[in-house]
Amino acid sequence: MNYFELYELPIRFNPDQDQIKKKFYALSKQYHPDFYIGQAPEKQEEALERATLNNKAYQVLRNERQRLRYLLDLKGLLPEGEHYSLDPAFLMEMMEINEALMEQEFDPDPAKLAGISQEIATLEQDLTLTMQELTHAFDLAADTENNLSGDASPDPQSQSLLAAIKDKYYRYQYIQRIRERLSGLASSSY
Repeated sequence: MNYFELYELPIRFNPDQDQIKKKFYALSKQYHPDFYIGQAPEKQEEALERATLNNKAYQVLRNERQRLRYLLDLKGLLPEGEHYSLDPAFLMEMMEINEALMEQEFDPDPAKLAGISQEIATLEQDLTLTMQELTHAFDLAADTENNLSGDASPDPQSQSLLAAIKDKYYRYQYIQRIRERLSGLASSSY
């Protein structure tokens, strides 16, 4: 059972957060271990497993980045060990930023470091806006598709949106690694 099924929600990048919260509290009450103290050990174990599943589901569905990864994985788009190929232009841009960071390791310049940091922030902001547009378009397409056909299998438009979301996800991962490196340089220069 996936987290969306557990919470009786359609699979969406932007699910109803109030519904998530309500379902979490309802399941927390239903499977609270204290209610199973006098029960058979199997029932206690089952309640504990359900409570743990509920907690994990809540953490993932409430966190935008975790939910994004979870949904992409649920759709089979993040296979283990995949070597995803990013756009060469994006990689070239990242290589230039990495080279600038390497220069900062040998010849620190707070002004240049601030410029790189601003460039990363702008890239991340643009990526976030694009991701929001794509995920909302996917949710809308999925809603329309399910209302028309009653079928949960994705249409070509949804597949195309999922592919674009996956690409942005990997770009975001790349930018996060650069942000971590940048953070390390910024803290060591003070």
